[in-house]
Amino acid sequence: MTRIVPVIALGFLITPLWVYASPASYSINTQKTTIALSWHAFGDTSEASLGKVTGDITLDTGNESGDRIDVTIPVATLKASNALLTYQMKGRLFFDAEHYPNIAFTSSRVVALGNGHFRVFGTLAVKNVTRPVILNASLEGKHGELSGAENIFLHASTAISRSAFNMDSFAALVDDTVTINIEIQARPHLAV
Repeated sequence: MTRIVPVIALGFLITPLWVYASPASYSINTQKTTIALSWHAFGDTSEASLGKVTGDITLDTGNESGDRIDVTIPVATLKASNALLTYQMKGRLFFDAEHYPNIAFTSSRVVALGNGHFRVFGTLAVKNVTRPVILNASLEGKHGELSGAENIFLHASTAISRSAFNMDSFAALVDDTVTINIEIQARPHLAV
């Protein structure tokens, strides 16, 4: 028994301190977060944006199953390049904002790839459809390190099939692939 205690103590000394760090929780800064959509239509690139994103991020360094990203995006904030396209996208042909007012993303796993890059696995819920998605992401703190006491910046991107989410109108004229670029700023939860 007396030999086990020094071995355990040595293990604590050689294990990096970040392994013992508690999870850091952040709230998405709605005013500084944007989501951009782009796709090919009628031989050109079309774009739209979404705002007023809300949600939380939990980072548990050294425990990828403890990392969590939950995001809610109101469809009413969608703005396309012109008023007609905005109206059509919010309508029944695409997002059907009247019946499905929010888009939601929930992560299931965040895998560190090194140098501040991550792969985020999760589910995207659009309209009445939930599908798995993978985001390629980079994360940085104010000085490139995460201390849990400063704002973080998450840059993420993915591509989805719009037909997979029952938005296949104008299939002959509009490409099925939609690229999503996400810029999130989040601030630490204040201790109570």
